[in-house]
Amino acid sequence: MNTQLLERVTHNPEIMAGKAVIRGTRIPVDLLVRMVAQGIPYAEILAEYPRLQPNDIQAALFYVTEATSAPVPCGS
Repeated sequence: MNTQLLERVTHNPEIMAGKAVIRGTRIPVDLLVRMVAQGIPYAEILAEYPRLQPNDIQAALFYVTEATSAPVPCGS
């Protein structure tokens, strides 16, 4: 399931300056994550962006979780 979620996110330098977006759209992952963080209900997000599916919001959240969970090297 996690791999399937990550496949819903893509990068392309020609689309939104290479930002992570939901595949087949120009909807940036960071926008969706911000909306969820602001407490906007999934139903409202989906109504605002009818091309999205509920799994796209989950994919955005999972993508950010994966992107920020890698260890960060501490000084040398």
